[in-house]
Amino acid sequence: MSGFGWTSTTDEVLEGKDLSGMTVFITGANSGLGQETARAMAAKGAQIVMAGRDQAKLDEAVAAILASVPQAQLDTITLDLGSLESIRAATSRARQQFDKIDILINNAGVMATPFEHTHDGFERQFGTNHLGHFALTAELMPLIERGSAKRIVNLSSRGHHMGPVHFEDPNYQHRAYDPWSSYGQSKTANVLFTVGLEQRFAVLGIHAYAVHPGGIETNLGRHMTQDMRDALMARISKSDTGFAWKTIPQGAATSCWAATAEAIEGKGGVYCEDCHVAQQDDESTTGGVRTYALNPSFADQLWKLSEELTGAKFPS
Repeated sequence: MSGFGWTSTTDEVLEGKDLSGMTVFITGANSGLGQETARAMAAKGAQIVMAGRDQAKLDEAVAAILASVPQAQLDTITLDLGSLESIRAATSRARQQFDKIDILINNAGVMATPFEHTHDGFERQFGTNHLGHFALTAELMPLIERGSAKRIVNLSSRGHHMGPVHFEDPNYQHRAYDPWSSYGQSKTANVLFTVGLEQRFAVLGIHAYAVHPGGIETNLGRHMTQDMRDALMARISKSDTGFAWKTIPQGAATSCWAATAEAIEGKGGVYCEDCHVAQQDDESTTGGVRTYALNPSFADQLWKLSEELTGAKFPS
């Protein structure tokens, strides 16, 4: 056990750590968990690259962090994970501007969106939450290889319990769209991507960790109707009688823990929740990681599919 848990905050997890000299790249850093992760790690001396779609919102986030951490080293980069062209442009700028990335935190995401498509024709949730981060990570891998920490953190969710990846029809071209099954598929993909990264890059000292932050009230749920919110809360209340919302600093704690904890050094390809590595569990509705999300053959299948769809290629 890590000594931390459900109530732990970012500052508690990072207590006593010195991240000076580290470069941390965070997607979705303009609000919520991403902004809090940026603040907490900047307070420990890390140089933070804050990526987001809207420069004005990034600027607001920078101002908010500087108000509490005046010495923060912050850079911003505009990035739309729903556009492969935007991803290529952003990563090209990153490779020109930065010598290395020590920690990559793939934090951004969308949830329960209407049936929409990205700029490249992918279903919105699978395209943004997984394929966008897959392409981004591929383009940033040369910088990660030059880093010292060499950690990649992929935000997943207990939503992966909702179902596996539908490899035959990931973009809902031939089946009825359901916003929750789509979200679950994308969050399972985040875990399988973590497994795939570990399989391929552990030999280079690069390790990947999937994270469930917990239930937090952020703008992630901005696409949900009131009926969807009511149905979600009814489902949660039925399956988890002890459910409670986390604060944003509590929600971002597991990301900070997975990015820095000495206890999991060299032990990637795992799913973390409440600041510890979760056990495989195909029955529990209140915790654990499903077996299908850690399946190496599924991870390989997803990797090949993702390469085909995005055209992204990782260094060999």
